[in-house]
Amino acid sequence: MGAMLACVCAAPARQVEQTSTPMVIRSETKLVLVDAVVTDKKGNYVTDLTQKDFEVLEDTRKQSIKTFAFEADPKSPLNNQKHYLVLFFDNASAGFGDQIQAREAAAKFIDGNTGPDKFIAIANFTGTLHIAQNFTNDPERLKAVVSGVKTSTVTTDAGNSASLGGGIPNMNSAAASFGARSVLMALRSMAKGLEGVPGRKTLIMLTAGFPLTSEARAELTVTIDECNRANVAVYPLDLRGLVVNSPSMRPNSPIIRENPMARLGAPALGGASLFRLAAFSNSFAAPDQVRGGGGSTGGGSTGGGSTGGSTGGTSGGSGGSRTGGSTGTTGGTTGGATGGSRGGTGTGTGSSGATGTRGGGGGVNNINPALTNPNLLNNPRNILPPMGGTDINDSVLYMLAEGTGGFVIHNTNDLLSGMEKIARDQNQYYILGYSPEDSPEGSCHALKVKVGRSGTSVRSRSGYCNVRVVDALAGKPAETELEAIAAGTAAGTMQAPLQLPFFYSAPNVARVNVAMEIPAKAFHFAKVKGKEHAEVNVLGVAYKADGSVGAKFSDTVKFDFEAKNQVDEFEKKPLHYENQFEIASGAYNFKVIFSGGGQDFGKLEKPLVIDPFDGKQFAVSGLALSHERLPVENTDSGLDAVLIEDKVPLLVKGMQFIPAGLDVFKLTESPGLYLEIYEPHLLDEPPPQVAVQLKISDRKSGKLIIDSGGVAMDAYIRKGNPVVPVGLKIPITGMVPGAYKLELTALDSLGNSITRSVDFDVD
Repeated sequence: MGAMLACVCAAPARQVEQTSTPMVIRSETKLVLVDAVVTDKKGNYVTDLTQKDFEVLEDTRKQSIKTFAFEADPKSPLNNQKHYLVLFFDNASAGFGDQIQAREAAAKFIDGNTGPDKFIAIANFTGTLHIAQNFTNDPERLKAVVSGVKTSTVTTDAGNSASLGGGIPNMNSAAASFGARSVLMALRSMAKGLEGVPGRKTLIMLTAGFPLTSEARAELTVTIDECNRANVAVYPLDLRGLVVNSPSMRPNSPIIRENPMARLGAPALGGASLFRLAAFSNSFAAPDQVRGGGGSTGGGSTGGGSTGGSTGGTSGGSGGSRTGGSTGTTGGTTGGATGGSRGGTGTGTGSSGATGTRGGGGGVNNINPALTNPNLLNNPRNILPPMGGTDINDSVLYMLAEGTGGFVIHNTNDLLSGMEKIARDQNQYYILGYSPEDSPEGSCHALKVKVGRSGTSVRSRSGYCNVRVVDALAGKPAETELEAIAAGTAAGTMQAPLQLPFFYSAPNVARVNVAMEIPAKAFHFAKVKGKEHAEVNVLGVAYKADGSVGAKFSDTVKFDFEAKNQVDEFEKKPLHYENQFEIASGAYNFKVIFSGGGQDFGKLEKPLVIDPFDGKQFAVSGLALSHERLPVENTDSGLDAVLIEDKVPLLVKGMQFIPAGLDVFKLTESPGLYLEIYEPHLLDEPPPQVAVQLKISDRKSGKLIIDSGGVAMDAYIRKGNPVVPVGLKIPITGMVPGAYKLELTALDSLGNSITRSVDFDVD
């Protein structure tokens, strides 16, 4: 089922009037608002229902309805509110013919659907989201903007063949996977932009659909959640017209990838070290076995160390070295984080609200996830409807519609009639409010609305998520206490490894990923409401040279265990913690303080240098070490939980890199390295070639141990995107225990070259 008004409104104890709608909502606790559209067997709207006719279920539990209104009721305070509709053109999936037909229908639709209380906006997706026209009720302006076919820099069409023949691989599947995820990210961004617009918003998505990959499924979950929070109902309109059902709904054919060895004219190196780098860089479709430390990803999925498939990739042509270009800032303090907290014991979302944990540093997790995560309904995919539709391209459309309370217009060439049908839905909804029970931050809950009248059908949103507070300690005494520690000269009583890689998110703006291992002794467990409870407050501050604050974040990590033996298991390993913050380019001194109360606290300090980046030049991110990597399809709800918290995961070709706080690897491990290359000239024709060269040397003697030569990054380049995410295996097999330095040089065929480095130890 789908959904509209997707907010969990945390109202204070006093009465508060919501200014976004004329309706006054008074509550002494949280209020969940759910929109519901009810139709009879003929599809006619049912308009005479009362509050007693409805039943709202959260995670199958009946809720007490506190507020009720019907928008079309002349006596309703919602009756006179303005209606907002967005025409969202998905040009990545629609061909020129489909676009022409869609835009002609849209122009006719505009004439009859603008007025004093009817506003329309137009958005185009052409690889990026472009708001062609903001909300207006001027039909002539809208029709002028809606005309004209648009081209897209990405595609969602994978084609039907895994190979183009003659041994030439078909890269369409990779491009289509990226395109599908990009469309959903654009929808998510669109919904965020609509949060401040009052009332229920209607988004008509004019699209030809696209297959739903594993990465796109996670993005779909988050897109539905964001639409629900912003009160946006999505109504996909399939532009393909009359579609004959496919005899089999098979997923995309597997892609055959060539091994991307260096082709930049560099000297050949040869040797086993080159093979190891190339093989790993091309092995993500069937990754080598990686056993991570402690298993469940946030939100309650099970697992105790994920195991991948067999090693993939073969050696290609010879590689070599390349010189020239400037050397970038050394990134010797790299690590990384996808956001939220993940822990060394493999615990999932605790009943007190920890975001979910993942083991740090390898090894096998022996804790029963069912014990450490008693509320298994915290899975973010509770809000994801079941797959529907008739072929692989429209399943995602039905899930979008059902998840947000809309419906799909499918199998028709009369697009105008379909759009008119959607428009009639704008004021035919009931709004129901109830006060939910307390639940962990980050938890998601399934919703279902029932009507006690036979012959009726109900459309409502499928769920909501209790999103974590971004700055959890803001305005609290704990924040003041930690700020005083950060500004003081006293050293911490607890030490922890810390890594701080950065990744550009905009010109001269970087996302800094914080990864550290908090010692278990920082958590002081005590009985609270019958459970073993502990929490640690975390504050991170990036200071400028003049002592002012460039950026900061705060967080509270909580755990609740049912029994003492679970605490004993938890205390055997440090907690792997991750967070993210954005900051401008510049030089900073970063401090992170953590405390579980009492006299003990941790105080870590590290320089943070973000190179200038105008978005038009060749650039490279920091380097993120990784103990653990998981295929996206095996991460269950963990990736969804990270995205719902508005964090950015480290994803490469269907693999999620879990960044390391600890830079020490065992010889039995298979450590990884994540980075991003920014090459704006990839949008040029012809695009330049991009390559990397990896060197490892003994940190004490300076002796060179490994030199990969130049390795082309063709397999990582995504059409229409100047950002190249790269994942590599650090070839430590055969090394002796010791201290090492890794240098990675990224270069292109235009003569640009930047080197980053990171230290690591082998134990």
